[in-house]
Amino acid sequence: MLRPVILLFISNVFMTFAWYGHLKDLRSAPLWIAIASSWAIAFFEYCFQVPANRLGNQYFSLPQLKVMQEVITMIVFAGFSVSYMKVPVTRNYFFAAMLLAGAAYLIFSEKPQS
Repeated sequence: MLRPVILLFISNVFMTFAWYGHLKDLRSAPLWIAIASSWAIAFFEYCFQVPANRLGNQYFSLPQLKVMQEVITMIVFAGFSVSYMKVPVTRNYFFAAMLLAGAAYLIFSEKPQS
């Protein structure tokens, strides 16, 4: 049950770098290089994301997987934002996190339908 969560975290690290890393690293590079680099990184994202969802589907409902993915995405993005992009976390990050926690509570408090 923990394995899909770990795989989703790894997947999200790759996803975040694929989506946003080029804004720092390839700012002056031609667009096609940024696109090709992002696609190359995204390949590894899928190498972790697809198995995570296949394994996770054994334990979680589809809505639970999606909400879990969003919560993990925000956690990884906040860390990336602060440590890599040097963008400070604001009060709104905290409020957004609380809303996501509420969404996670609501979706996980419901019994999955078989």
